[in-house]
This record gives sequence, C-alpha cells and structure tokens, in this order.
Amino acid sequence: MVTTRSDRAWEVLAGVLDPEVPALSVRDLGIVRDVIDHGEELEVVLTPTYSGCPATEVIESSVLSAIEAEGLGPARATLKRAPAWTTDWMSEEGKRKLREYGIAPPHACAEPASAVIRIVRRDIVPCPRCGSKETERISAFGSTACKALYRCVACREPFEYFKPL
Repeated sequence: MVTTRSDRAWEVLAGVLDPEVPALSVRDLGIVRDVIDHGEELEVVLTPTYSGCPATEVIESSVLSAIEAEGLGPARATLKRAPAWTTDWMSEEGKRKLREYGIAPPHACAEPASAVIRIVRRDIVPCPRCGSKETERISAFGSTACKALYRCVACREPFEYFKPL
C-alpha cells in the first residue's frame, strides 16, 4: 500500500503533544481538521479549542516543526475557527488517555436536532482514578478554562474534568 504525504503527515501529527494536556496529541484532541497536499506545500488545517486559547501559537509552531522534521515540508498552518471546536471531536483514544492521565473525559455534548428545550442538570462525572460516580464539583474552573475541578467522595482524590463544549 502506497502511503501519501498527507497520510504520513497525519501519522506525524499523532506524536505532537498538546502543551496544556501533554497526555494528548493534537490529533487526539481533534484540533487537526485536515491535511491537504497542494503539491509543493502541505496545508494543515487547525481549529483551536477556543478562539482565545493561549496555546494556539505553540501548537501551530509544533505542528509545522514536526512536519518539517520528517521531511514532509514545506508546510503552512491555516486556522479555521468555524465551525467552532467541540469536545465531540476528541478521539475515543484521546478520552482513554485523559482518563489514564487522571482527567475525567468530557461527555458527549451533541444534542438531537429535535431538541427545543435544554434541561440543565448536574453531570455525573466518574472519578478517573477509582471509577466511583460519587463525585462533587469543587470549582467551575480547573487549571485551564476548559476544565472543572472535582473531588471523588469515595477515594477523596481531587481531579479535573474536561468540560464538554
């Protein structure tokens, strides 16, 4: 099977870690939206986790450096902010890695198209360490705006929850 330059780039990007959650690659997070081979140049399309994400420039630089280091360049990054990134774009592998890292992964947030009224409820966030569903939110924000701080009632360990967006 012939591997294209774009396919090789996707493989390389699986090794580029997110600077804020180094247990996940930029592919695991779902912020790499596309890799387009324009012949002389590769274009890597990125959607930041949110428009004000302080790690966007670092991610862009890391992506381009990884592509160049593998001899796949030249390359450029294009930031695509619409549609907005959602935690639904995270891979199942990424969610597993988050759990193993000690961060509770986000729940699915896509709503059925027929939903008219949204009922606000307390999410049950299982502890990533012991699996207990007896947890409590300590703070709406953790180390970054995309995470909340929780504590497990069973094992008493604090943990972060990657909020669904």
